[in-house]
Amino acid sequence: MAVESKTVRVRLVKGLRGVQSRHRLSVKALGLSKLNDVRELKDSPQVRGLINTVYYLVAVEDQA
Repeated sequence: MAVESKTVRVRLVKGLRGVQSRHRLSVKALGLSKLNDVRELKDSPQVRGLINTVYYLVAVEDQA
């Protein structure tokens, strides 16, 4: 039996101009660089923490 890990789809919906440098680093750690970039990441507490830090810059979709 293989355990299927949940993923999360994250999209950068707001530009980084005028944003705190710590938040820019969080967006970069998520693998996002340009507006409307999308990444599918493993759903883990670390990723959720980064998303919660920049909640106002990203849109999140849960995946099965």
